[in-house]
Amino acid sequence: MSLTRRDFARNSAITGAGVALAGTVGALATAPNALASTETESEAAGHGGGVGYGPLLPDPDGILALPAGFTYRVITYSGRTTLESGETTPSNHDGTAAFEGPRGTTLLVNNHELKGPRANWKYPVPLTEGLVYDPAASGGCTVVEVRPGGQVAEWVGIAGTSTNCAGGSTPWGTWLTCEENSDKAGTNGMTKDHGYVFEVDPIDRRANRGPKPLKFLGRYDHEAVVIDPKRGHAYLTEDASSPNGLLFRWTPPHGFHHGRGRFRTLADDAGVLEAFKCFDSGGQFVDDLSRATRTGTVYGVDWVEVPDRDARTVAVRKQFTDGQVTRARKLEGMWWGDGGTYIVSSYARDESPVQHDGQVWFYDPKRRTLTLKVLLGVNPDPSQDGAFDGPDNITVSPYGGLVIAEDGEGVQHLFGATDSGRTYPIARNDLNIGTEDEPEYSEFTGVTFSCDGKTLYANIQTPGIMLAVTGPWKRQKRG
Repeated sequence: MSLTRRDFARNSAITGAGVALAGTVGALATAPNALASTETESEAAGHGGGVGYGPLLPDPDGILALPAGFTYRVITYSGRTTLESGETTPSNHDGTAAFEGPRGTTLLVNNHELKGPRANWKYPVPLTEGLVYDPAASGGCTVVEVRPGGQVAEWVGIAGTSTNCAGGSTPWGTWLTCEENSDKAGTNGMTKDHGYVFEVDPIDRRANRGPKPLKFLGRYDHEAVVIDPKRGHAYLTEDASSPNGLLFRWTPPHGFHHGRGRFRTLADDAGVLEAFKCFDSGGQFVDDLSRATRTGTVYGVDWVEVPDRDARTVAVRKQFTDGQVTRARKLEGMWWGDGGTYIVSSYARDESPVQHDGQVWFYDPKRRTLTLKVLLGVNPDPSQDGAFDGPDNITVSPYGGLVIAEDGEGVQHLFGATDSGRTYPIARNDLNIGTEDEPEYSEFTGVTFSCDGKTLYANIQTPGIMLAVTGPWKRQKRG
């Protein structure tokens, strides 16, 4: 059933609109450059400490600055560590999720965001027999096994895909890897069409043989995906511009039951793929998410069916005219938690109605509402430590709130945000891949906790390093 503008406006009037419509989760406004609600600002002004883990201490090894009491370990390092086959760990680590493996192991599926022909990269994903989609493509996934004694093994999960970005885990214990590139066969040296989602099983290696694109989820520049464990919907983000990208929902066909290997049984046109369309509390259409300039903003959401999900002649986002759907720049990471999905828009510039340096939204499928939780104003000096900008990959923390990987300008962090709106640094990338005069620091990616919550895994994308962070984790106060 569609949520009409009239329905949303009436519901907003009944509840008083604004934050009340979205429930009791506080707005996650971030300091020092957040555009926070009055309530959150007053709470922050009265805060006397207790949030976070203290200041970050420089790393003498020049990789990762952490608070006192925390340590890190390098798990994989492109160009230095090797796979079971003896080949080198691929570069450009991206989206990652942790799974409970056999005999106390942790299994991590790690995307490698490698675009274009294999000759472009020193360390592409190896073309392991039986696991290759397009032999011309550079990207794919590796599976990393961390054993209780600390030993590490790594092998290929899928190869021959392109620009594998955020992806997402499933409730049945597999990984959905997303291609953030929609080159067609014959373009940039590719031999097959790209822009699809593929499923990777971290436990059953045989299940990954003969990779099959999940075409029913659409062909476009995919970023991330989550599965609603109760209703079965898939939600997907698109990282694109000219025009800006879309948020999608896929509804499975009637009678379909999720599970390992079940996606492979579906036809290319199975289910219904739709793009989102938002309305404000007055019932007015919202053309772009950058219009929201205050945390706590709530939009009603309706869904519009995609005419041609395989984009045979026209890109999916270009199949809609102005007024049909809502758009956003740099729709990036997603994570399921708290009964819905958190969704990141990394930034907005001149291509968008309003500029910002990052938003995090929360979609509530039961209420069909989208609530702005984090809003970062444009960072005036990204080279200075202290301000956060460009949120990207995201995870829900077992200690409360969110942990966010930064892909901004200048200094790069992992930072946390409590439920009530305080932010705090967790780590800083100290690995300078530029020069002393012009330092450069790669983005963080693939932030995810181990299943027992004791270890935070994250990647430095360039050159491609997976790190395991441990320390005195604690429940974060509301602030």
